[in-house]
Amino acid sequence: MSATVHVFGAAGFAGAQLAALVDAHPWFTLGALTARGDAGRMLRDVHPRYRVDRELTTPDPAVVAPGDFAAVAYPHAESAALVSELVDRGARVLDISADHRLRDPALYPEWYGFAHPRPDLLAEAVYGLPERYRDAIRTARVVANPGCYPEASLLALLPVRDRLAEVVIDAKSGVSGAGRTPTDAVHFSTVSDSVTAYKVLTHRHTPEIAQELGQDVVFTPHLVPVDRGLLATCYARVTGPVPSQRELLDEYRAFYADHPFVEVVDAPPGMRPVQNTNYAQVFPAVDARRGRLIAFGVIDNIGKGAAGQALQNLNLMAGRPETEGLR
Repeated sequence: MSATVHVFGAAGFAGAQLAALVDAHPWFTLGALTARGDAGRMLRDVHPRYRVDRELTTPDPAVVAPGDFAAVAYPHAESAALVSELVDRGARVLDISADHRLRDPALYPEWYGFAHPRPDLLAEAVYGLPERYRDAIRTARVVANPGCYPEASLLALLPVRDRLAEVVIDAKSGVSGAGRTPTDAVHFSTVSDSVTAYKVLTHRHTPEIAQELGQDVVFTPHLVPVDRGLLATCYARVTGPVPSQRELLDEYRAFYADHPFVEVVDAPPGMRPVQNTNYAQVFPAVDARRGRLIAFGVIDNIGKGAAGQALQNLNLMAGRPETEGLR
């Protein structure tokens, strides 16, 4: 017997790809696809590449029945109220926005400009990084899909997170990470032939990364002129004994041995091998003379950084094979 997955916000980049992944899934059944600005249009017309012949409808939580799954792909500060209503209706919810990623409700006014309406749901929400929280995700009512920058950065650092200090992250993302709404900052003429740092010292993913690493970080994102892809280069001081390069690679490979979507590679990875996939590639390098680590993490920001990760989490929540519909 299959389970129904509804996608709220299916006209955006992440929501549309998730709808396509669910539509092609061998076990899930695609439920309502909602959109606020594009209601009445066919998803195939909004996103022809996915070839999903379903109409986008006006959001209505009443379509969700107890036991259904719902994915909410709304902007931050707009998801929490809907997630609350869906949970109260008996659904299990995957929030693709930032509204349930931070455990401390006091951080939301500071970083996102709103007071969280349901601190109780925030307290029970599970951070949706299977490489760290797989078992908790399986039984959660609310799963918070990670941000794309934190996803790549954390995967690069998780195997040695308890032995690091002075973490600095320099990350570069494709333009699709800015979302579907056009702005001057992501106009072709602005982005083409250029690389730009933005939101220096103020990017909202900073507290999310710090939360999962257990320490403060310096994080600077950059916009690069590609559609999909994200590369995080992470620098840190190693506390305690400094491993050799071979020991470090062996440690990473052992850590990720049971995680099907993380590949430990032998050289700094580029974006192309992971584009349009749910895979991440990581490579750690040790600077033994200085006692420092340089770790690289690369993902597709819409795949493993959003929609692919969302389906991976939904598989876990439904008790399905983690890789189902993703290979």
